[in-house]
Amino acid sequence: MSSTEPLTEPAAMPQPSKKARRRAAASSLVGTSIEWYDYYLYGTAAALVFPTVFFPEDEGVTAVIKAFATYAVGFAARPIGGFVFGHFGDRIGRKQMLMISLLLMGAATFLIGVLPGEAQVGIWAPIMLIVLRLVQGFAVGGEWGSAVVMSVEFAPPGKRGLYGSFPQMGVPIGLLLSTGVFALFQAGLGPEEFLAWGWRVPFLLSGVLVLIGLFVRLAVTESPVFAAAKEADALAARPSAEVLKKEWRILGLAVGSKFFQNAIFYLYSVFLLSYISTTLRFDPLWGTLAVVISSAIGFISVPGWSWLTDKVGRKPVYLGGIVLGAAFYPFSWSFVESGSFVFLTIAMVIGLNLLHDMIYGPQAVYFAELFATRVRLSGASIAYQIGAMLSGGFAPLIATGLLAFGGGDTTLITVYALALAAISAVCTILLPETFKGSLRS
Repeated sequence: MSSTEPLTEPAAMPQPSKKARRRAAASSLVGTSIEWYDYYLYGTAAALVFPTVFFPEDEGVTAVIKAFATYAVGFAARPIGGFVFGHFGDRIGRKQMLMISLLLMGAATFLIGVLPGEAQVGIWAPIMLIVLRLVQGFAVGGEWGSAVVMSVEFAPPGKRGLYGSFPQMGVPIGLLLSTGVFALFQAGLGPEEFLAWGWRVPFLLSGVLVLIGLFVRLAVTESPVFAAAKEADALAARPSAEVLKKEWRILGLAVGSKFFQNAIFYLYSVFLLSYISTTLRFDPLWGTLAVVISSAIGFISVPGWSWLTDKVGRKPVYLGGIVLGAAFYPFSWSFVESGSFVFLTIAMVIGLNLLHDMIYGPQAVYFAELFATRVRLSGASIAYQIGAMLSGGFAPLIATGLLAFGGGDTTLITVYALALAAISAVCTILLPETFKGSLRS
């Protein structure tokens, strides 16, 4: 079935109770918050700690590039997670995938917290770090799609955008928790104590958070949309293959539509942490606190933009975020380089909350609606994770390389971001509008 065909509801669709809907929303919110806490914790550590702990023999930009390379490795595993979790999520159910992804992510993050540094085990330290980062990437590759599809399929009529925002809110919550805990230990410990052991505590706390997430998710029932499709024997035998064969055009456009959103997020939330401390020589805590403030505002901006798409459509808001985000990015450098913490924070808030969240908030429901129930988890996951790998995963690494190549000038980074924005804008224009009607069976 083509993604441009009219939307139709599966026959005899069971309507979940309000309690079941709330549980599904809470499960997606709590679980994705924990997953993203774990994932973004690595990004903050890669910018501020890992160059010293795992690459002490390198200096300056070389150590930063190596640390960001291990960060990018996690994105390479995300499409694999998307394929695997998407296949089994479309075959046996959404709920089981949510449990497995959370356990994998928590275990990998906890183990990073006890990982010996290069001074203790030599080359094995970065090797083990890379392996655990791959596990993180694989887990988050399955988490996002499972949580998003579950939320959207449980949503009441006319509120799919709002319900789809619950797993998306896991991003600002996870980012707030990870950078907040990091900032707490940065401020409370001296630089030597922080590098010696303080940075490990936020990773170890993941074990407690995972137990909370599992408790919440155990109470959730299977998606009613998936249950109806299973009852009607309408599941795909090979969902990932079907997406690649029959939905390749929609898949490709969805991948391209994500480029700017994912790259700009990591340019602000990860690359800038390194840039302001190593290049501008500002207090490293400035960047961390700016991200914390921006993340807190994301509690409003992500669901706000998503709610708006239930009123005016997915494309106007999504495309508006791309265009306005691209227009602001060249000017953001002036705020960042002003030497003022206030202006740095303003750049973060405008770039991430007012503009990036216009894209990211609606992205969940938009990607879920683009694919039919029989392949929805596979389609949404593959599109999201391939887009993330090709843009966000390499963004801090590419930006660091461009900065070094340009002798400290940021012009090439701006050109890189605007090129991705152009691709995303064209792909979004070519995608269909999806907010009217029911989910396709």
